[in-house]
Amino acid sequence: MYLHPIWATWDRLPLLEPAIEWAVHRAIQAKARALGAEPLAIGGTEDHVHFLVGMPATLSIADLGAGARVRPAHLVTHELLPGSFFRWQGAYGTFSVSPRQLDQAREYIVRQREHHASGAPAIEWERRVFAIVDSTSTAIYG
Repeated sequence: MYLHPIWATWDRLPLLEPAIEWAVHRAIQAKARALGAEPLAIGGTEDHVHFLVGMPATLSIADLGAGARVRPAHLVTHELLPGSFFRWQGAYGTFSVSPRQLDQAREYIVRQREHHASGAPAIEWERRVFAIVDSTSTAIYG
């Protein structure tokens, strides 16, 4: 199964500053691998992360979501920027991706900054998704 989880920072604050973004993305990918998942793409902006991952049947979405968020938060607050505030929102969205759509999903994820800078139509979709994450638990795990 292929999934596209999206995690936002606390209150959508711009906490993923360029100095730590790469390390946070690497920590997410490393934790996913440790859980038996296959990271396929990662991207985002200062206030959220998109991740494309192949999931084994033995791994739950909740375990991936919890595991892949805890390590990066600890990394930031204890190693990269000790004493700083870094936290993820409590809820997150996860979408399934058809194997036929993997290339399209990968392209969308790795070009996040470009999409946001240009105000691409998909960004309006993201805003609606985050509005759902912020207001309801329907189809949200975490």
